Order: sequence, then C-alpha cells, then structure tokens
Amino acid sequence: MDIHHGEIIEKVVRRNGHSITDVARLTNVNRRSVYNWFNQPRLKPEIIYKIGCVINHDFSKELPQLFTPEDFEKGFKEHSPVERRAEEQKDIWKDKYIDLMERYNALLAECNMEREINNILNPVS
Repeated sequence: MDIHHGEIIEKVVRRNGHSITDVARLTNVNRRSVYNWFNQPRLKPEIIYKIGCVINHDFSKELPQLFTPEDFEKGFKEHSPVERRAEEQKDIWKDKYIDLMERYNALLAECNMEREINNILNPVS
C-alpha cells in the first residue's frame, strides 16, 4: 500500500492542534499551499522536513524511509527560536491588550464615579 505523504502531514498537524495559518506563516507560504500539500500523495522530503521542524514533530516515525530521528533533532534546534519568537510576540501583544483594557476599565469606573457624585450634589428635581 502506498503512503500518502499529504494525508500523514495533515493528520499530524491537526492532531497536534496547529493551525493552518501558523503552519503557512512559519513555512513562509500561503494557506492554499499548505492545503495543496495535504492533497499531494508524494511530497519532497525538504517540504516534510520544514513542516516537521516548525511544528516540532519528528516525521521519521511516520516516514522512516525518508528520515531518521537525528535529522529532526538537528532541525528542532535550528527552528525552535522562530517558534519562541512568535510566542514571545504573541505574549507581548496580549500583555499590551490586557494593560490597555485595564486602563480603559479604570477610566470608565472614574467617569461613572464622577457622574454619581454629580447626581448626588445636583439632584434632578
């Protein structure tokens, strides 16, 4: 029975919870290319290797005829800083958003307090 490379990659990507958008971004292609890869019965080992490195998955388990575990150990070391930088960027923007929302909520609370004080001092008859 022939092994369908694209199906194997798709199962691994989805099973491990990676988004197609992230895989596309980290491999420097568009989402359509990733979907096209999923439909290909045969893929170049370079493409499979690149995907494995960015999602931190050792495809030597599913495709031992193409790779050895040592191939991916080297690739994980080379690509892990990219993933870390992406995570750090996400955390930076998340922290900025949370800070902005906290300041906005404080401002709203201050405005509501002023409105309540004005209503107490100047009741409408």
